[in-house]
Amino acid sequence: MTKAESIAELRRALRNMLTLMNEGSTFPKLSRAQGYVDGYMRALLDGNLASQKELLAIVAEERAKLNGPASADVETEDRFAFVRASA
Repeated sequence: MTKAESIAELRRALRNMLTLMNEGSTFPKLSRAQGYVDGYMRALLDGNLASQKELLAIVAEERAKLNGPASADVETEDRFAFVRASA
């Protein structure tokens, strides 16, 4: 499977999971979809087919398509800045 095919499958799985969330699906069905997406993303990372930054961008794009734009931008460069700032 090529990188493009893998990314297309991830997008399909994300759309399915987000649709289930928006519909208020049952817990087992939603959990299965979330587990599939998590595992697929892990496989893409482990196989060096995608970086964490690429995957986060894909998730953000698919979320925006189904749920609209984010309410605020989130910086991910320094994950622990808030801890240092409050110390």
